[in-house]
Amino acid sequence: MLNRWPERIWYGDSAWTGLARGALAPAGWLYAGATALRNRLYDAGLLHSEDPALPTLDIGNISVGGTGKTPVAAWAAAELLRAGARPAIVLRGYGDDEPLVHARLNPAALISVDADRVRGVERARAAGADCVILDDAFQHRRIRRNEDWLLIAAEQWRPTQRCLPAGPLREPVRGMARASVIAVTRKSASGDRAEAIATRIEKDAPGVPTAIFHLAPEALRSPLDDSMAPLSMLDGARVLAIAAVGAPDAFLEQLRQAGAQVEAMVYRDHHAFDAQDAASLARRAAAVDLVVCTLKDAVKLAPLWPHKGPALWYVSQCAVVERGRSALDISLTNILASRASAPPTAGPAGPGAPDHGYRSSPADQ
Repeated sequence: MLNRWPERIWYGDSAWTGLARGALAPAGWLYAGATALRNRLYDAGLLHSEDPALPTLDIGNISVGGTGKTPVAAWAAAELLRAGARPAIVLRGYGDDEPLVHARLNPAALISVDADRVRGVERARAAGADCVILDDAFQHRRIRRNEDWLLIAAEQWRPTQRCLPAGPLREPVRGMARASVIAVTRKSASGDRAEAIATRIEKDAPGVPTAIFHLAPEALRSPLDDSMAPLSMLDGARVLAIAAVGAPDAFLEQLRQAGAQVEAMVYRDHHAFDAQDAASLARRAAAVDLVVCTLKDAVKLAPLWPHKGPALWYVSQCAVVERGRSALDISLTNILASRASAPPTAGPAGPGAPDHGYRSSPADQ
């Protein structure tokens, strides 16, 4: 089990967590100053940014922890695919789960894994992509991008958060101004909370449009045979919930909101499950009705799961745009329009695609 003391310090309301944040504050100021200086050097052109080989959309965050980058990236890739584009998802590949998750969510999209994002885009172009989604590269300023979507999790966001290590921020909040769109994501948080955060962010980053994604649980799915079961199976069930993700509490709360009695097994983000882990979890599941994990965990656990063990399920998430669809459409239109300047070796737009491959959907503001 994960010792989650950083999250307790960052988000806790007790006296000792307040004292811990205060003690770490000087280190946070140094970190904030260093990242702010780095951004100013990039803004001034004193640190070099490289033009990518293809039109590029970054989907990143300003804080440590899960904000829903993977399902939002999958949503954007699906939109581009429907438009006739050939997107690639380029990621650093931290942990073995990320490429597997993207491959399951968007089997038609290309996946390029490289710690060097510039090289990763070049490899995607060579494979036939005509545009790129960067997964988690908001602070990776060595590569220029056409569009930046900055994600903020409604369950975690606090306006008074500090920079690492005193808080979860990777850089000061003024860095939000670099974004093309700031999207608030919510799993277990209410729509009203997401709206309130979006309204506050519009004051902190004036001129940057906002959006809201509801990462809604859609169904239970088996990673072994891809069969599906309704979420209603959770209602009243005793559930062993397995989570090795950046923000496990939101996932656990989703299960509780569906009526489950949750027994949680929380591991460090990107935990590398082994056969012993799987066997231990399967034995523990003898005392519950269902075993449920995230997709990020399922792609690693499924090959290890005992053949005679209980059924393993994961919760499939559906990204639903609740606000700001017009801003997201504009970003996607810009990406697709920029394909005209991509090198000729990029993949075709697809049969019957319009000039830029994209039809903007009606605004929902």
